Amino acid sequence: MQSTGWHVIIDFDEDDTHTHATATARVRHARAMTARGDAYRNPRDSNQPLVGEEIAAARALIDLGSQLLQTAAAQIEQDTGQPAHLPH
Repeated sequence: MQSTGWHVIIDFDEDDTHTHATATARVRHARAMTARGDAYRNPRDSNQPLVGEEIAAARALIDLGSQLLQTAAAQIEQDTGQPAHLPH
């Protein structure tokens, strides 16, 4: 068995009410995959930047996971000629 690793980098842009996360994954020798997630703070809530980052990052990672499943399904379909159903 060969050990491999993937690198995912999450960058944040934020202001007082909005946090935007961009997750970029480098999967082996393939091109980078990028996903995005956002979090919005209700003006009545206290300012907790870490919470906004966690929510935005989670949403970006969920999007990234969906993209990875779609890519894998497309590769399976290309190789087998059969529809691939990869549930979330």
